[in-house]
Amino acid sequence: MIKSKGSLNETKEKIKSFLGKELEIKVSLGRNKFACYTGTVTNVYPALFQVTPASYFNGKTSFSYSEYMCGLVRIKEKQNAKA
Repeated sequence: MIKSKGSLNETKEKIKSFLGKELEIKVSLGRNKFACYTGTVTNVYPALFQVTPASYFNGKTSFSYSEYMCGLVRIKEKQNAKA
């Protein structure tokens, strides 16, 4: 069983805080395969949120909150490299 990360309302607020920010997204494709890309959360809806990739990405870009809560989609703010 996959454990969730808090309540649904907390998850929605966290995703809303990511709106317009540059993020690193890691999506589980099953069987220990992952797709990683950078993008921004562009829309937040009652049942799902939409991510727009920074570059061409041929894959899923809308996710439900349950996918995030179960760990199938991982999101973190992109760290700027300092020279």
